[in-house]
Amino acid sequence: MLNSGLFQSALCLLVFLCQLSRIQAGGALQLDNSNFDAVIGSNELVFINFYADWCRFSNLLAPTWDDTAEKVSQAFPEQGKVVIGKVDCDAESSIASRFHITKYPTLKLLRNGQATKREYRGQRSADAFASYIKEQLEDPIKMVESLSDLSQMEDNKRTVIGYFDSKDVPEYKIFQKVASNLKDDCQFLAGFGEAVRSMHPPGESIIAFKATVTQEDDTFKGAIHSYDEVSIWATERCIPLVREITFQNAEELTEEGLPFLILFHAPEDTESVRKYTQLVHSELADQKQSINFLTADGVQFAHPLHHLGKSKKDLPLIAIDSFRHMYLFPKYEDAYVEGKVKAYLNDLYSGKLHREFHQGPDPDTTQPPEPVAINSDPTQKAVKRDSPTTPPESTFKKLAPSRNRYTLLDKDEL
Repeated sequence: MLNSGLFQSALCLLVFLCQLSRIQAGGALQLDNSNFDAVIGSNELVFINFYADWCRFSNLLAPTWDDTAEKVSQAFPEQGKVVIGKVDCDAESSIASRFHITKYPTLKLLRNGQATKREYRGQRSADAFASYIKEQLEDPIKMVESLSDLSQMEDNKRTVIGYFDSKDVPEYKIFQKVASNLKDDCQFLAGFGEAVRSMHPPGESIIAFKATVTQEDDTFKGAIHSYDEVSIWATERCIPLVREITFQNAEELTEEGLPFLILFHAPEDTESVRKYTQLVHSELADQKQSINFLTADGVQFAHPLHHLGKSKKDLPLIAIDSFRHMYLFPKYEDAYVEGKVKAYLNDLYSGKLHREFHQGPDPDTTQPPEPVAINSDPTQKAVKRDSPTTPPESTFKKLAPSRNRYTLLDKDEL
């Protein structure tokens, strides 16, 4: 009878052989509800092809994706490093919904269990995919050899700086993991030992955030040995709750897949931006997983205003862009009445705004809505009327990346 050590070795060998057989037989790892969370939680990178068997583009990509799995497994054989996976979205609709998959095939990279903001949109070849993975595994942290190096950092970038005794301390391992997740949003710098001794006491690691080189450090004061605490702290600083949309970052923001709540303001109007930001932080922060809070220069984005029937003289104003329609918040001044904007967002989530678009206002909007069963269809309870509202078509969806290479789903908003 095998002893415990031999049994474990035999088991590991069996698992390895099974994995090798899978790679040779089918290439990419088939992910489903039984293994999805375990795989993304135990690997640094998981590159996933969300596909549908009926989709011609999915079928064209399939052999290349399997070739990629073999190429990547040979280049990065270390366990827990990289997995090339695939999800059948028809069979695993809950996973597809979880990642807001609306077109096939969609290629998403998950790092340390979290989806990166940008879909892969580069060349679709095994070599290109492998190069992309290699790039993603490069160390995002710039080393600080002396304090004078800090003056050379890019002054227009948000920066997280760590000071450590050495690369071997556990705090630096956490810093590396956070840097990998946020490298597209902040630059990360690290200094060690005597080179940065004046910035941290011996035996004590320090992590700080700096919006620009002209601002004081915002030092992390939580549990530096806790990945969750450091990650939350850094994310809040690297990705502000309220962001400005421009033509340069619009594609990136639309790729996040969340509707927009936008304050349109005059270029010189900083007060409305301040009030809107304060409103979001005080009342709407718990909605950040469901909506993007944005500000927009109403002169630069005159086209959406025109579609809303508004112009510069009507600024400031607040609107929702669901990527299907735009909905103007009825009265700007009411936005700062407690609960008004949150109620408007709830009307978006519940489908009320879209329902009223097709069927006119509900009979009595002063009464609280009736509870709706989870699996019921709220449109079955609506009564069709002759005076529907007419919100304009989304204009920001036109700034999204080209969808020509994808099979689109006929999918309603939300």
